[in-house]
Amino acid sequence: MRKLIFSIIGLILAIPSYSQTGKQSFVSTDIDNFWMAYEKITATKDSVEQYKFLKELYIDKGTPGLKSLIEVRNYTSKDFIDAINKYPKFWNSLKANTLNSKELYPEIETDLNKLKLAYPDLKPSTVYFSVGALRTNGTIQENSVLIGSEMSLADHSTVIDELPEWQQPFFKEYFPRKNIALLCTHEYIHTQQKELVENLISMCLYEGVAEFISCKVTGKASSSPAIEFGKAHQKEVVKQFVSDLFNGSNDYNWLWGQNRNQLKIRDLGYYVGYEICERYYDLSKDKTKAIKELIELDYKNEKEVERIVNATKLLPKTLKTLRQDYEKQRPEVVAVEPFKNGSQKVKSGLTKITVTFSEPLNGKSTGIDFGPLGKEFTPKIKLEKTWSSDRKSLTLEADLKPNQHYQILISDVFRKQDGTRLKPYLIDFKTAD
Repeated sequence: MRKLIFSIIGLILAIPSYSQTGKQSFVSTDIDNFWMAYEKITATKDSVEQYKFLKELYIDKGTPGLKSLIEVRNYTSKDFIDAINKYPKFWNSLKANTLNSKELYPEIETDLNKLKLAYPDLKPSTVYFSVGALRTNGTIQENSVLIGSEMSLADHSTVIDELPEWQQPFFKEYFPRKNIALLCTHEYIHTQQKELVENLISMCLYEGVAEFISCKVTGKASSSPAIEFGKAHQKEVVKQFVSDLFNGSNDYNWLWGQNRNQLKIRDLGYYVGYEICERYYDLSKDKTKAIKELIELDYKNEKEVERIVNATKLLPKTLKTLRQDYEKQRPEVVAVEPFKNGSQKVKSGLTKITVTFSEPLNGKSTGIDFGPLGKEFTPKIKLEKTWSSDRKSLTLEADLKPNQHYQILISDVFRKQDGTRLKPYLIDFKTAD
């Protein structure tokens, strides 16, 4: 009986603070530690001393949130020191906004309570306010919300002139400090979601779920300019999205980017995901069930992803039909010279191998890889490769050893001018004795 009582006590102590107290758990000691380190770092020109202060006063004292932020964003000590030394006006203008971050807790907690009402299965997460090196305003790791305070707590008083030009629009367009509660709600939802699958539709849905539901439950408008732009230019956005949907790479065109898409608006994938979620919610009779389905969506379940996307009719055809249409457009390898694929007695020595495609490619994107048998079965290939004038063939030079089994994978990194990917093709052959 005594053993049982102690076991129960142990279980109670293990329950996170959120469920014990009803209060959201916030941790912001990293901010105080950062400014202590910052004062020491900026008081000396000795780089050895700077790195020492960073380590001893900030990183070594870091919370689990800071450790996670460093890991997730691959921050190095050099990243921190470089950012501190390059942007003195930025940091000095930001300091007050970070040191009073606790003033923001009540609004954040109010919004998270609204999320809890809309999604009763909400699991507790700790919100960590740390200071990074300008790579994220917010992200997650497991059940922790990681806030990059140097970006998320900036406002109109923050001096951004020193920052790279491509980075400045974020501070001008997103009004980060004003929207910190919405950001925390968005990231909190990410801690509840299932593992992301890296294809464009799933990545857009993943972000769209968090953005739509955080806005819906709080009654706040999205801070992302992509949402308003997407609604005003839906036809052209959807047309471009369908064109890029199966091209196999985000390429910063749709998510987490630097305005590299043709429409010149960053993160339009947020809009696509948001619009799908909004339509699905509006179509659902049971709104609580719809929120639960969206948050708990299994991205590995392709049929379930397709069911939700197809139900909204945002895209002109079903995902299955769009995929079939795309496959018909993909170029193929139609010939290999000077030997036929599958040959068993290819002459050894330096050999020029020409691969011919069914139609012209872009002449830039190339992807020659190992076959299923691995690196040991791949010949040494010279870096220099020659395209034909019409870009319908590529010649490479390989050093073929006698009595060897070789494989060369012509991968789908090869593309047409419009980005359509080549169907992968495996060259498999053996050399003579």
